[in-house]
Amino acid sequence: MELGNISQPVYGPGPEAPGSSMPGLVGMAHGFLRLVQPNALPIGGTLRAGEPSGAPVSCCLSFSSQLLLYEMGFLVCVAIGLLFILLVPLVGFCFCCCRC
Repeated sequence: MELGNISQPVYGPGPEAPGSSMPGLVGMAHGFLRLVQPNALPIGGTLRAGEPSGAPVSCCLSFSSQLLLYEMGFLVCVAIGLLFILLVPLVGFCFCCCRC
């Protein structure tokens, strides 16, 4: 078994995605995910429960605001979903009971 150069490793191409029988559906799913979450994950900050009380608060606040910005697309989708869950039965009830 040959280990090669450990201090300067050479990486080959990564694994390729398997061919799909539904490329249109896969394209739509990836397009939706790119639309909902276009920003990269903020890795610079940390949010640990065991940090000492002397840790800079501004650092944690900055990281949490970056994390909220990262998740904003999903939060908007959840808000729209909850709005539809509440409004669709209400509108259906009004059409069924209040036919003029």
